[in-house]
Amino acid sequence: MWMEKLAAGVLRVLTPLGPRYVQPTFRQRMYLMWIFRNFDVLPLQVLNRWQRHLIDQLCAEQRFVSLPRLNHLEDVPILGTVERRPPVEVETRPERKPAAHAEAVARMAAERPGS
Repeated sequence: MWMEKLAAGVLRVLTPLGPRYVQPTFRQRMYLMWIFRNFDVLPLQVLNRWQRHLIDQLCAEQRFVSLPRLNHLEDVPILGTVERRPPVEVETRPERKPAAHAEAVARMAAERPGS
């Protein structure tokens, strides 16, 4: 299987618009096989600076493989998949003041009849 990947493998890049398939050069395929030696899918954030540069370079060169050529996608060896999606922003809640809550509880306890 690694011979097929080395000979004609493509890199799958997951974007917000859907997957894109990039046809790297032979030398780039060798390096991509090394990057994806342990994982099939990697987010862009875990790659080092040189690896991210390679992915950005491949996407900038627009060496995308057209979809009609990939009509039998299961026959095309995938070197790996890069998740190139924008980071998800998490909504942050305003900080609660624990002192104000503690004061309210103490006030309620002091006002309780029979204490």
